[in-house]
Amino acid sequence: MDIRDLVCIGCPMGCQLQVKLDGKKVIEVTGNTCKRGEEYGKKECVNPTRIVTSSVSVKNGAIDVVPVKTEHDIPKAKIFDCVKALKDIKVEAPVKIGDVIVKDILGTGVNIIATKNIVAK
Repeated sequence: MDIRDLVCIGCPMGCQLQVKLDGKKVIEVTGNTCKRGEEYGKKECVNPTRIVTSSVSVKNGAIDVVPVKTEHDIPKAKIFDCVKALKDIKVEAPVKIGDVIVKDILGTGVNIIATKNIVAK
């Protein structure tokens, strides 16, 4: 039996979690004060995911870059590949918050979206 200690990021409480595992199977999560802590502990130990934030270049915009993020979390193992895939992306101004910049990044089914409005020059 394996035990992992985690700090929950599911809510602002930051509970100290202890997750008991039998191989890849979660047996028990303790230390959480809300349901989100239990869900986070299980997911983090079996299939960790993250929201990725970055920026991409803007052509003919009032500023040269637009901040972007994944619309949902993606597998943690794909974070660096995701950032690398965004490196050479260029979008044309204007850009609106929520615009899809890259559809289905790395075959994850998750879109990259703009998080700021960028007006044209």
